[in-house]
Amino acid sequence: MSRIVYSILIAALTGIILGPVLIPILRILKFGQNIREDGPRSHLQKSGTPTMGGVITLLSVCIATLFINKDLRGPHAVALVSTLGYGIIGLLDDGISIIKSRSLGLRAYQKIIGQVALATLLSVYAYLNPSVGSKVMIPFTRNTVDLGIWYIPFVIFVVVAIVNSVNLSDGLDGLASTVTMIVAIFFVFVCYAFNMDELSVFSAALVGACIGFLRYNSYPAVVFMGDTGSLALGGAVAALAVLTGLILYVPIVGIIYVLEALSVIIQVVYFKKTGKRIFKMSPLHHHFELSGWHETKVVATFSIVTVLFCLIGFLGLS
Repeated sequence: MSRIVYSILIAALTGIILGPVLIPILRILKFGQNIREDGPRSHLQKSGTPTMGGVITLLSVCIATLFINKDLRGPHAVALVSTLGYGIIGLLDDGISIIKSRSLGLRAYQKIIGQVALATLLSVYAYLNPSVGSKVMIPFTRNTVDLGIWYIPFVIFVVVAIVNSVNLSDGLDGLASTVTMIVAIFFVFVCYAFNMDELSVFSAALVGACIGFLRYNSYPAVVFMGDTGSLALGGAVAALAVLTGLILYVPIVGIIYVLEALSVIIQVVYFKKTGKRIFKMSPLHHHFELSGWHETKVVATFSIVTVLFCLIGFLGLS
């Protein structure tokens, strides 16, 4: 347990220390966020806020994890590769967006190719690793289902879905960080209970990194994580889900990710068929904003929902 506490503290302190160093650099380099013109008008005042702050989260997770677990042959190393890999995709996306002065960076197909490639590596590793294999746990039962070779395409799909769902949740100050911190706490307890020491340390580092970043990303944010951070968080959550065998638990503990993604899908499909919109705007957090909720209320509500569903997730494991 002390390793977990140290991991949280190291990651949190690293993030808090790095903030005053990196945020001014992002300002000097004019790495400001380009705000969507069709987004909530209240967000227009955020234009120019430094982005790519996810670098702080990435460094915090890596430093804390490697300080506690120096051996690079364990599952924590795989989780780090997933986190860094998706973070790099996000970094490229943010960089192109800033250079070309547009809200979108990499083309959709370019991001998907990179995401699928990383998901394939993760799925093959898990499939060939005896400690993971092709079995996944079924929630609220003591049973597992062996997917055989179909495990690989299934995991690829789920990982890409998780990464992009987490990315969609990054639209309000502190939202993605807070929700992911709570999900990471769930994995800390699960990994500790299952004697997955290396992954419990990684999960703890993720918790600490989110805490440290929230020092600068909570409302009113002085830095945004950008796709650098949101894709990295998605890669971390996806890796934990795969390596613990709890892929089917993600729709429960990550209910906010699911709702955010579904709101976008439903909005697009319904609009194409009827020319009308179900939500005032998608993802879901923008719908509540345009309904008169302050973004701090949305973040608090989504966080409470995440806590409740993580508790349900614990019940599913009992």
